[in-house]
Amino acid sequence: MKYISEFRQQDLAQQLSKAIAQTVDRGRHYRLMEFCGGHTHAIFRYGVQDLMPGNVEFIHGPGCPVCVLPTGRIDNAIQLAERPDVILCTYADLMRVPATGGNSLLKAKADGSDIRMVYSTQDVLKIARENPEKQVVFFAIGFETTTPPTAVAVKQAQAEGLTNFSVFCNHVLTPAAMQAILDAPQPVAIDAFLGPSHVSTVIGSQPYETFAERYAKPIVIAGFEPLDVMQSALMLIRQLNEGRHEVENEYSRAVTREGNLKAQALVREVFELRPQFEWRGLGLIPNSALKLKAGYADFDAEQRFNMPAIQASDVKGCECPAILRGAKKPQDCKLLGTVCTPENPMGSCMVSSEGACAAYWSYGRVRG
Repeated sequence: MKYISEFRQQDLAQQLSKAIAQTVDRGRHYRLMEFCGGHTHAIFRYGVQDLMPGNVEFIHGPGCPVCVLPTGRIDNAIQLAERPDVILCTYADLMRVPATGGNSLLKAKADGSDIRMVYSTQDVLKIARENPEKQVVFFAIGFETTTPPTAVAVKQAQAEGLTNFSVFCNHVLTPAAMQAILDAPQPVAIDAFLGPSHVSTVIGSQPYETFAERYAKPIVIAGFEPLDVMQSALMLIRQLNEGRHEVENEYSRAVTREGNLKAQALVREVFELRPQFEWRGLGLIPNSALKLKAGYADFDAEQRFNMPAIQASDVKGCECPAILRGAKKPQDCKLLGTVCTPENPMGSCMVSSEGACAAYWSYGRVRG
């Protein structure tokens, strides 16, 4: 399969491993943050870390939209779903994320709330058409990758006059999170970034250029396959050795500098920036999330249902917030593999298919 098998060849991986070993400065420690949870899973699924010299360290970032959603937003969704006139639709990863008091959307569904897992926004519109007597709310989540489909659904609902459709919007923005990590009062030591793949197909590589210059941090847009990750690591190491801090694009087969201009225009038409938004582990970040513009306010669930802001705490002892900002790794959490398992997750990092804790568990890095 082109673009899969050719990026998983063992002999090329060994060659890249040797090239990295020959390129690193033995007196230096390289701290590379992979922003995407997909990169974290590739690193552990294919043993990429084991092919790196001992002084090259991958630091796991907040690149999992389910993981960074604060508990209060899950509480909001559960309260909404408990209304007898509401059908709540969302993607499967959100169903088991812990809410306050050990609750979750899955438990709320078991208790009788009408919560439905969907594969696309078109599924939600279909449910709204088939249930005109109900208010159908889409629990929208994701980085820049999944925002355009939500915009399409809102425009389509408006065109069709679907007055029983609305969006609980939780779309967040990647560059703002990267900036927040480096602007933190006690920032984590990071030398360079593996830039997100799917996000960059939409926004392009250009938005990172000012960021790389301002913070003097090299960024390489990396594909998700193991050879992509290794080649990107080599490119970052070369930049660091040469004192450069540029944006380079390893994933050129899918990402351009300009990105998807049509998708960007669609998002600008439907959404605008929130003044601030809470991220799990990162706190309130200015201009880091989207909300519906005034012209589409009729489809904003937060306005339609007058949803309050809920402040909620994470499970005591769960290190997910620290893991998301790169301050700790999953093995630093005492709950991992004992109290916290995929069957009984204590934090969002174990629930999501892109979560760092889920990667450690799935690929045998931790066992209770």
